[in-house]
Amino acid sequence: MALFPPSVSAYTRLTQGSSAASVSPDEAPVTDSPARFTIWMIGRQARITTASAIFSLFWLLPGTLSPFLLGRAIDQGVTKHNIGATVMWAALLAGVVLIGVVSDVVASAFQISSWLDALYRTTKLVARKVAQMSHVIIKRVPAGEMLSVASSDSDTFGAFAEVTGRAIASLASFAFVTALVLSESVTLGLVVLASAPVILAASAPIIVPMQRNQRLERERTSTLTGMAVDIVSGLRILRGVGGEKLFGDNYQRQSQRVIAAGKRGGYWWGLFQAVSTLLTGCLLVLLTWLGIQHMLTGDLTVGQLISFFGYAVFLARPFATFVEFIQKWIQALVSARKTLGITNHEPPWTEPNPSSRWSLGKIRDEISGFTANPGELTIIVSDVPDDSAALCDRLGRYLPIGDGGNAEEETAVWGAEARRQRQQQAEQRAAQAARDEKLAQGEWGVTIGGVDISHIDLDELRHHVMVTDASAAVFAGTLQHLVDPHANHTREQAEQALWVASADDVWEALPDGWQGRIDERGRGLSGGQRQRLILARSLLIDPDVLVMVEPTSAVDAHTEARIADRLPTYRSGRTTILTTVSPLWLRHADRVVLLARDGAGPDGGKAVAVGTHAELMSSSPGYRAVVVRGEGVDQ
Repeated sequence: MALFPPSVSAYTRLTQGSSAASVSPDEAPVTDSPARFTIWMIGRQARITTASAIFSLFWLLPGTLSPFLLGRAIDQGVTKHNIGATVMWAALLAGVVLIGVVSDVVASAFQISSWLDALYRTTKLVARKVAQMSHVIIKRVPAGEMLSVASSDSDTFGAFAEVTGRAIASLASFAFVTALVLSESVTLGLVVLASAPVILAASAPIIVPMQRNQRLERERTSTLTGMAVDIVSGLRILRGVGGEKLFGDNYQRQSQRVIAAGKRGGYWWGLFQAVSTLLTGCLLVLLTWLGIQHMLTGDLTVGQLISFFGYAVFLARPFATFVEFIQKWIQALVSARKTLGITNHEPPWTEPNPSSRWSLGKIRDEISGFTANPGELTIIVSDVPDDSAALCDRLGRYLPIGDGGNAEEETAVWGAEARRQRQQQAEQRAAQAARDEKLAQGEWGVTIGGVDISHIDLDELRHHVMVTDASAAVFAGTLQHLVDPHANHTREQAEQALWVASADDVWEALPDGWQGRIDERGRGLSGGQRQRLILARSLLIDPDVLVMVEPTSAVDAHTEARIADRLPTYRSGRTTILTTVSPLWLRHADRVVLLARDGAGPDGGKAVAVGTHAELMSSSPGYRAVVVRGEGVDQ
């Protein structure tokens, strides 16, 4: 039986107009409610949970059978001075203890496996959903929320999965002990049988405020995690503008809010444990007192009284497991609610019906009037970088990122106000999703070879059209894995791409060359080195249409000149589009398109001039103003 790692696929629920889901229904997570999602999570590892429950039950055998065996040894051996009977019952007791010790080791292995399975299953679900949603997920869920679910909440699911097997075993052992006690004394058996619902019912009023405080703590922790991500990713900028103290103070205030929520949750959890411990202790005292009364009346023997006392002591263990199960069930529901906030989002795109086959031709954007001929190097020049970046996104059929409408700060409110805020957030997400779907499912306004790209299957479009910018990710791993992530190119091809991007100095600086390690986010590399590695990776993929946003903005002039000289030859015969105002690039362009923006005027972000660099320098004052201003920017 394969225990690790779990197999998790990306999933898409069937929607109107879609022909099939990505996976079969039994593999897709149940996302109707937090409770059903949590049960689905446990159901996906049913074999591991069953094995954990079985061996945990054997691990509890010493506690369930020892009182019975000890009582029989006293009644049939010690009190009757029967050495043979004493030895026999003692040997049985030793065998039960040995079984418990061995089973403890095996049960622990299955419990850890169950924990890891749930933990990594959650992490992979989030990763698959983020990959499925692509850039759209940024608008729906804050980065801190995704990181929190993939780390701390996945661990919460793991803890719940681990305790589930033990809880099942504890329930079985409780039933077994109840049956034993009923066989000895109906009165004492009924007391044991009624104890569990009484204890749980007495503890129930504490569960609701405890769950509410734990949810608040986790929501605030997610906000804090998001703040940490933002601070770390923007540390250089914060230092440059002197904003370290401001953001540090905000982080400190949010930390105090997390601590306050954690303390309140801890108070309720402490009260819950105290009530459970008190009631369990009362059960122990009651069983002992009733057992003594029955012994004095002759209804119980000395051995049976000792057995009842042993049962009462043992019952503290399953009750503690029940309490732990309830606690982790509550925590799992809180985590499941957060997880569903990610997994319930669906991509706005649908498969075109019918779809058009990819055919490279002239590229035209209706909004700006931009055109690019196949097989040429076309450069977009704009005095407003956001206009040219938005154009590049449209060429790749990427939805506008916007401001991430789900990042509003959580406030410490309760009851109706808290429900109102959650409802408002849900409505905002639904409205954003509706806007995305309306935009993604209509005519896109960009044509390639006369065909609107909305009629081309999105996977096929992304295979042929690649959009890259300076914010592309650099993941931890080897240099080879960074430049050739799919490992489907030869070393000579990779070296050629590295040379064109003028990134061979990175290879030379790493002691192990292609097997040299690159830290997460490219730490240890300069901004220019990261940018050149991203460029090399894009060149090696070699798409039919390569769209680049400011590919050398962080590179010095000499290196930029080398890249600008090499890249047109490397991409000869293929369509290349990039945005820049650097003359080092512009003089190599087959066509240059100027985008003009004039406040409230009709030409905002419109293509107003087309030609070579030399032609536009001599004929377009607006073009000259943008390029000359660009020359004054430090490279």
